[in-house]
Amino acid sequence: MIAEFTPWQVLLDGLGSVLAWIYDLVPNYGVTIILLTILIRLVLLPLGIKQIKSMQAMQAIQPKVKELQKKFKGNKQRQQEETMKLYREAGVNPLGGCLPLLLQFPILIAMYSILRAPQPNAVYDPVDNPDVPVFVNNHLPLESELYADVTNDRNMGFLFMNLQCSLLQAGTEAEVPNSRNQPSGIHHDCGDARFPDAIPYGVLLAVMIGSTLISQRQMQKASPPGAASQQQQLLLKVMPVMFGVFGLQFPAGLVLYWTVSNLFQMGQQTFLLRAGHIGPQALERRIAENKAKASSEPQSQRTGLMARMMERAEEAQKQRTQSGRGGSARNAPKKPPPKGKRRPSGGSSRPRPKPKRRGDDPGV
Repeated sequence: MIAEFTPWQVLLDGLGSVLAWIYDLVPNYGVTIILLTILIRLVLLPLGIKQIKSMQAMQAIQPKVKELQKKFKGNKQRQQEETMKLYREAGVNPLGGCLPLLLQFPILIAMYSILRAPQPNAVYDPVDNPDVPVFVNNHLPLESELYADVTNDRNMGFLFMNLQCSLLQAGTEAEVPNSRNQPSGIHHDCGDARFPDAIPYGVLLAVMIGSTLISQRQMQKASPPGAASQQQQLLLKVMPVMFGVFGLQFPAGLVLYWTVSNLFQMGQQTFLLRAGHIGPQALERRIAENKAKASSEPQSQRTGLMARMMERAEEAQKQRTQSGRGGSARNAPKKPPPKGKRRPSGGSSRPRPKPKRRGDDPGV
């Protein structure tokens, strides 16, 4: 009972309820998935914009980071200080592009759990209740119309596809394994023949891979040449291939979700590029604005993690500079006094008394 109230279970049940509610309004499974995807992306829109700006800014700033690394190659501490100063001037947080992306992964995993075919429970008795199988891991309201259609494989068609089937299952009677991964005797109607029934599944998968590539190239064009490292370039090439391999096995409903999400991302990036919020010019403008703002604001009004780290680095640098000046002043050799003003050898700085003359004696 406790596991049913975990945050993860709440997320699954919440998305399942919203999916069922949209299906009641628009009784088409494909359109329901598209509308739910757009709704999710609108909710995550602030995080998505922040992710795009942070990732693009981090890529655009890499040439300047490399220049600092070459300039202060022998001084790691100065290199770190100057790099943090550059991050602050550019308004960039190194974790700003990763955190929003990590927050979107639970949504993707939850959508996979909801859109995949429900598995029949392995412990139900098909002899006593042959027509009433018990399904698990569906996360849909039991009384909803969507639950009845999904469990009976009805109205799952969209653009000549059964959205509960994958590309590898196209044109076959795909058997749904039970909760113990055993044959259940329940099948999905995924078509009659591999060709031409597999064509719509292949086209949808190709659109998903293509939208992923276009979205990545948009960000590369917005960054200066040489901004992406070799590791980043390799990752950008591997990710579409990886998604393509997964798309062969995932149900078409999940591929549709990821495709619509990519198209939304492309539109979002296009708007930000045309509005001048991302790109090399936007980065240079942001650096100039942050420099002017930092020079006009008092030191006590600077906020943020990077600003606080930079302040500490500047204070440490000042302390080292002051201690270095004090030590050099104490250890510096004493300059000799100028000629004609040498001190007496006795060590006393008082002048010698003049000798008395005979005419000067008052007693004479």
